[in-house]
Amino acid sequence: MTTARATLGGGCFWCIEAAFEELEGVESVTSGYAGGHVTDPTYEQVCSGETGHAEVVQVEYDTGVLGFEDVLKVFFTVHDPTQLNRQGPDVGTQYRSIILAHDDEQREFAAAFVDELDSEYDDDIVTEVVDLETFYEAEEHHQNYYDKNPNDRYCTFHADPKIETVREKFATRAQ
Repeated sequence: MTTARATLGGGCFWCIEAAFEELEGVESVTSGYAGGHVTDPTYEQVCSGETGHAEVVQVEYDTGVLGFEDVLKVFFTVHDPTQLNRQGPDVGTQYRSIILAHDDEQREFAAAFVDELDSEYDDDIVTEVVDLETFYEAEEHHQNYYDKNPNDRYCTFHADPKIETVREKFATRAQ
């Protein structure tokens, strides 16, 4: 088995994490922070909007089951890439749409994917494609948040629809 990683931000990491955990071939999903200038930030610091970091997930996946293109298709299905610095009720640069590439090949593929996808939307895609410098793992209580808190109102209102979308649109890849 060969594994690869993708680091993506599209709003609250709880919701993106829960959606990716539905897919066969996903080995792990870790919530965290990336794209900013503060070393080892806390959730509270990132939420202030002053660290430059986005809430992101790092998806580790089996390349024999999923490709990077598959990961991007799911990512763009579970968030709105045309909303600048927000997703639903979450507003601020920490909720921006961002792909943090692990290498040149990933960056080039993601940029081409976004360019091609842009024609399918009425509004421009605002997803940033940048190189990953450092990924900071979020605090333990943010990991697997949806699984630990399935009745949390935020999760039932925002994560559940994303999970259902993944189950419906990617049924052949769902666990």
